[in-house]
Amino acid sequence: MDAATSDLAGLGIVIMGVSGCGKSTVAELLAKALQCSFIEADDFHSPANKAKMSKGIPLTDADRTPWLEALRDAIKEKLLLGENVTVSCSALQKKYREILRSSDISYKPGSFSKCRVKFMCLEAPAELIAARMKKRSEEGKHFMPASLLRSQLDLLQIDEAEGISKIDASMRSEKIVDDVLVLFKGTWRCAL
Repeated sequence: MDAATSDLAGLGIVIMGVSGCGKSTVAELLAKALQCSFIEADDFHSPANKAKMSKGIPLTDADRTPWLEALRDAIKEKLLLGENVTVSCSALQKKYREILRSSDISYKPGSFSKCRVKFMCLEAPAELIAARMKKRSEEGKHFMPASLLRSQLDLLQIDEAEGISKIDASMRSEKIVDDVLVLFKGTWRCAL
């Protein structure tokens, strides 16, 4: 992070990755550690999107765009108030992340390091994620079936220029949060 970025108030950290990688758990724990707001992207899906995914049908970009725009607006609201926020969102492709980056009204496309919305990607072996998805689906804890994992893995694209840090999602959630806190120390408007 450069000095110009750290001087601005309010930062959004999006914990991203495929379904089942632990995004929600990590983003919520991070929000508690930072004493800031947490936004769960799944809460912004329409009933139609949730129904489609629960039937094992991947979303199209037409399905995703209104969802991402609603999420963007929620992040923007926090940033405009100078507040920090953590977000859990798959954000699998650069074009989806660009919608979320536009939460920062000062963001200019391609100026990733200056954007007030940062991304951390949780990664783990597909077998581990599939096992997690199967377990929570069997327990009725999520609408996304393990059958959609392959479509998510196929969609996941990260441009190295974006500077997205990748974190091993097989670690304990608390360890992941500690690593994120170290990475962003000095950028949050709160005492760490």
